[in-house]
Amino acid sequence: MTPHRRLVTASGALALTLVLGACAGTTETTDTAPVAEETAGTDPVTFNDADTEFAQMMVIHHEGALEMAAFAAAEATTEEVRALAQRIEAAQQPEIDLMTSWLQRWDQDMPDEAAHGGMDHGGMDMDGLSQDEAMAELRGLSGADVDRRFLELMIAHHRGAVEMSETQRENGENPEAVELAGRIIDDQQAEITEMERLLGDL
Repeated sequence: MTPHRRLVTASGALALTLVLGACAGTTETTDTAPVAEETAGTDPVTFNDADTEFAQMMVIHHEGALEMAAFAAAEATTEEVRALAQRIEAAQQPEIDLMTSWLQRWDQDMPDEAAHGGMDHGGMDMDGLSQDEAMAELRGLSGADVDRRFLELMIAHHRGAVEMSETQRENGENPEAVELAGRIIDDQQAEITEMERLLGDL
């Protein structure tokens, strides 16, 4: 082999060694990146008993609103009342899904469906009626009486949700749950004002 060829071969070997060394260094750096990301994502979720109770009770409360709203959307005689009932359905089902996802994430019990009809809890009744009693009364009405009683019961129901949400803002720790409580207060107070106006027009 000529001296020129020996020099070329040696240079090629040196270049290959440098390339392999650089690749090895790059692989090591890439392998450590996911560890940092995994560590950053392991922060514990902050919540307390007030957050858990708020989510459990508000799911049940919202389910009651959905039941009444579905009835009014089908049976109310005025377009404005039917439209309001449909808006309540559209707004509260996503909130039920959100709060249920929190309870799953926090590894907490789901709301007991048996409590839906008669749980004695602040904000859960309407004019002294349980959910089952309110629905029985609504189903016994017809015509404009459906619109009127639905509005009266839903106003009381919304006031209960505002009461529960104010308690959550005072005692809750989870930022998402406290934020939702604030939205519920704003949205349902606005709807209370709207329903009081609709009642005056009947």
